[in-house]
Amino acid sequence: MFFTKTVQKIKSQIAFYKDLAKDTEGASGIEYAIIAGMVALALAAFVTPISTRVSAMFLTLQNAL
Repeated sequence: MFFTKTVQKIKSQIAFYKDLAKDTEGASGIEYAIIAGMVALALAAFVTPISTRVSAMFLTLQNAL
């Protein structure tokens, strides 16, 4: 009796995890979060150098005028 209940519990857990592996509904949300994180990382890495260069260009234009 104990053995059959244990086997049934294991089978139900296996079925649950198989169904969970097939579920792709939340995958697009995770993908969007990863993309947003990469964009934020790229912005954090390049904003300061770009800002410095743009300021230098405007200063050059100001001095030329």
